[in-house]
Amino acid sequence: MSLSPQFLDELRARTLLSALVGRSMKLSKAGREFKGCCPFHNEKTPSFYVNDDKGFYHCFGCSAHGDAIRWMTDQRGLPFIDAVKELAAAAGMDLPELDRRAADKADAAKGLHEACAAAAQWFAAQLHGVAGADARALLERRGVRADTARTFDLGFAPESRGGLKAALKDFPEQVLIAAGLLIKIDDKPAYDRFRGRLMIPIRDPRGRVIAFGGRIIGDGEPKYLNSPDTPLFDKGRTLYNLDRAAAAARKAGRIIVVEGYMDVIALAQAGFGEVVAPLGTALTEAQLERLWRLCDVPVLCFDGDSAGQKAALRAAHRALPMLAPARSLAFATLPAGQDPDDVVRGSGPAIFEALLAQNQPLVDRLWQSELSASPLSTPEERAGLKQRLTDLAAAITDPSVRPEYIAEFRRRFDAHFAPPRREWTPQTPRRAGKWQPPQPRGGDHPDARGVSALGIDPVLAKAVLAGLIRHPAEIARHMDVLGALNISGGALGRLFEAVIDTAVNHQALDSAQLRTILATSGFGPMATELLRADATPYSFTREDATPDRARADLDEAIAILVMRPEIDRALAEATAMFRQDLSEAAFARQMALIKEQQALDTRLANLCQANEDAKTLGLEAN
Repeated sequence: MSLSPQFLDELRARTLLSALVGRSMKLSKAGREFKGCCPFHNEKTPSFYVNDDKGFYHCFGCSAHGDAIRWMTDQRGLPFIDAVKELAAAAGMDLPELDRRAADKADAAKGLHEACAAAAQWFAAQLHGVAGADARALLERRGVRADTARTFDLGFAPESRGGLKAALKDFPEQVLIAAGLLIKIDDKPAYDRFRGRLMIPIRDPRGRVIAFGGRIIGDGEPKYLNSPDTPLFDKGRTLYNLDRAAAAARKAGRIIVVEGYMDVIALAQAGFGEVVAPLGTALTEAQLERLWRLCDVPVLCFDGDSAGQKAALRAAHRALPMLAPARSLAFATLPAGQDPDDVVRGSGPAIFEALLAQNQPLVDRLWQSELSASPLSTPEERAGLKQRLTDLAAAITDPSVRPEYIAEFRRRFDAHFAPPRREWTPQTPRRAGKWQPPQPRGGDHPDARGVSALGIDPVLAKAVLAGLIRHPAEIARHMDVLGALNISGGALGRLFEAVIDTAVNHQALDSAQLRTILATSGFGPMATELLRADATPYSFTREDATPDRARADLDEAIAILVMRPEIDRALAEATAMFRQDLSEAAFARQMALIKEQQALDTRLANLCQANEDAKTLGLEAN
């Protein structure tokens, strides 16, 4: 199918945008426009406007903007082609001519949609009739109200091999088989697939029934039975309740993923409309992509048993190659043995909301999983942990996210296995003898030879150390990272150790007090040299910089200081690999790391330039 710009323009022109938007939200007249509370973010004062003359909507609060097609894809969550089809049907426009094969496929799909819709109506009638008493009792035991059952079009398949087949006798048998409603084996008569089960319709993003899930009423296996894959239904690409949850997710700013149908239904009844579920399988790449279209960080809330937590970890591993800046996963952990339905019915929606608020970032879930995977008492076992973490980070394909994970895993590893820090005060030196003031070496007091040998930028390390002396309150915020830097050797390493230990042993220390203590230990001249106005080109070493600016720039400098050695090491390995293996993959790896190295250089240059610009424009406080 070819959709020309002329066709799309005509489609937009024939669609009254205010009427389309008004089906999903309340609009009021505001001059020649319409206004309402934005459906894409929570607000109390309307800032969302619809202009029929220009054919677009715009929110002055969150900057959401688009036309009729964009409304259908963003607010309804439809794929582009489905959005065009629905708008064209409403506008009375014929889509461009399909080729014969595509036309035949579309006609077949139309028959399957109609068959599934008819089956859903028949199942619903059985639930609310005499035959559905046991199914209604099951719903009552699960706390599902009658209005909720009608909202989700729940139904019942009687214990009969031919009930549905007889009810849908107007449809060709081959259509019912293709829709997954009947089973045909060899030359034997076709019979109903679902029997003696609570029936849960599965819908596509447009709200059309495409398949069913059936829950056994009494004892039996399998407990849940899904429709097979059909021309309408691809289990690995479908999320249950996506048609209802899409709009709720955009308004709430989150999407919650649970394991099963009944969890979705229970949470929706409790007021959580932004909930979906995979269909009895682990989350697939296609399902993750659908989730990320709705929210940057979906929250996975799987059952609190071992199987649920293993499923969550599988999803975490599957997501790694697909991560991107600001795009990740989070995990809400439930009490052991409970599922979301148990929590909202037993403890209430407020408790479930509190569990969601305590969600765990993806990096935390991966770290905890690997840390508890095996004993870590020997060097070999610890090396195994390090290798597993390295392999996880290597699975990330995005060149900006991967080095962040490498640096974060390295920081956590070093902090976790670092030896206990011994007590030290200026009056009780660690080593035999007393601390001696460092002697000048050619005008450069800090001896950086030990630092540079480890790959740490000595100039940046001196600047960071000066920043910590200028702002000692920041030491506590960065303690884990600072411990992982492993700056040792020479006067700079000794001063670094003294600064950290002094800050640890003296709470609420300001810069003047820190420098006084350092002076009594013989570090006064070095600290003074580091804090010279022209010593380093960064805001956090200057006395006149604003605290917020200094704190933000110091955070950036520490991040660069940590990441650069990791990237340099990886580049050295990639270069050696390329020399041995002159393949395109090895070359691409080397080039990607060079770009990452250049990106860090740019960040560092920007840090210096921003400081110079601020001084030039007089933006810092005096």
